[in-house]
Amino acid sequence: MFGLDHFDFQSLWSPWFMILMMLIIGLYFAMIGPLRHRFSGSAPVGIGKQSLFVTGIILYYIAQGSPLYLLGHLMFSAHMVSMSLAYLIVPPLILLGLPVWFLRSLINLPAIKKMITFLTHPIFTLLLFNMLFSFYHFPMVFDYIMTHYFIHAVYFMALLAAAFLMWWTIVCPVPEMDRLSELKKMGFIFANGVLLTPACALIIFANTTLYGTFSDPHTWADALGYCVPANTAFLIERFSGPEFFALVPPLEDQQLGGVIMKLIQEFVYGTILFFIFYKWYRRENPQDAVDPMPRERLTVLPSIR
Repeated sequence: MFGLDHFDFQSLWSPWFMILMMLIIGLYFAMIGPLRHRFSGSAPVGIGKQSLFVTGIILYYIAQGSPLYLLGHLMFSAHMVSMSLAYLIVPPLILLGLPVWFLRSLINLPAIKKMITFLTHPIFTLLLFNMLFSFYHFPMVFDYIMTHYFIHAVYFMALLAAAFLMWWTIVCPVPEMDRLSELKKMGFIFANGVLLTPACALIIFANTTLYGTFSDPHTWADALGYCVPANTAFLIERFSGPEFFALVPPLEDQQLGGVIMKLIQEFVYGTILFFIFYKWYRRENPQDAVDPMPRERLTVLPSIR
């Protein structure tokens, strides 16, 4: 499928990255299990939180280590699915899956507390994530990052950190550090959607291919070489270029990627917005929690004799 049968197990499944993700899950269960007593104020972690954390780690592996990651070097639309999973869906799941007592134990360290207080300022997190994400999608920047492994690794880690900081502002798992009211969070989410729109629009409405990574054989081979243990000449000789794997023309694939990114962003932000609005509404209308539907007085018709 998608020509992935041409690649070996290591290229498709990134076994070392898989082991790293499994180790993180193992450390998580050790922390909430036999090591829990080492944390002040620790309490049992429910199955709901455990499921959120494990789901987040699995989705991050799918985005950055599974065949989807390799496919993201062959098709721009797959790349955007991977980006959406890694930066819009994974961070809130992991943050909500971490126990509050563990986060408090980290935050209460003097140096970390000052740093977290600064880094989680809402305006800073809003601008940092959206600037890094939009800057990445400028064509020259995109191709440079995709073809330079060290820069690629550093930039993606910075983008992941920025995504966690942005989502911290929205889902803040530590109540005493929650800076925004529900109404301000709704505005924050709306602002995120607005700031992300130009990058998506640039991709969707472009009338030519923007990224050499998915249109120029040499640039594509340089980028793919970091996923596949082969040199540029071999990849071009064997596959000729990205069109070997294309299901649709490059321009349509590019436009599809922009649409996918925007749709996933709207779905994720819309879902979070709904829950925040619902929480705000219930807090402002506590009587509805008891009697959510106003009862109409029933008029009893006189019986017909």
